[in-house]
Amino acid sequence: MSKKHPREPETTWQKIWHFIWYEDSLLSWAANIVLAFIIIKFLIYPLLSLVFGTSLPVVAVISCSMDHGYTNCGQDAPDNLCGIIGEGPRDLDSYWTTCGDFYEQRGITKEEFSDYPLSHGFRKGDVIVLAGVAPEKVSLGDVLVFSSDRAYPIIHRVVDIKETDTGYIYQTKGDHNPTQIIDGGLDETNVPNQVVIGRGIFRIPFLGYIKILAVDGISLLTGK
Repeated sequence: MSKKHPREPETTWQKIWHFIWYEDSLLSWAANIVLAFIIIKFLIYPLLSLVFGTSLPVVAVISCSMDHGYTNCGQDAPDNLCGIIGEGPRDLDSYWTTCGDFYEQRGITKEEFSDYPLSHGFRKGDVIVLAGVAPEKVSLGDVLVFSSDRAYPIIHRVVDIKETDTGYIYQTKGDHNPTQIIDGGLDETNVPNQVVIGRGIFRIPFLGYIKILAVDGISLLTGK
């Protein structure tokens, strides 16, 4: 049921308000979408940045590198987890059976891992809320978002920390990945604290698909 205005708008502002809030037309819907985008981008997003102390308060997960389940992430390949092809549940015991060797070789036990933030990982399409973190406050097991030569930030888990004369150096790894990534300008064995954007504090399932679908739609339209 469409909303009814108590009386006909007379002034310019009343007409604008009536168009945005009461008019049930395609043009009015388009205006509402644009207005929502402007409010989120220029009001809500800056406010969240201020509250959480980071320039990137929320990030949409666009890969499966932190997924604790067997998946091919939409690719033309068998389902795998930590490079091992198979299938199974998404619980910590199953994850550890498949992927635990990497952590145990670094002195990290399953019990320690279970106490880490976001210890069950997260999936493509989730949204992770970030908070700013001082370099000395980063702990083993934290999920960090950091920049590299990639077009998008990386969101992986800290598996080692070293303090140097120039700051802190972190080693990271995607929970789903078989190894750390060392490729061009992305070296997960050497992540300086200067490139860290924030630390993941909690997960909102599936909300990131709004952004992923929008980006995919734009790419389809533009052919890029």
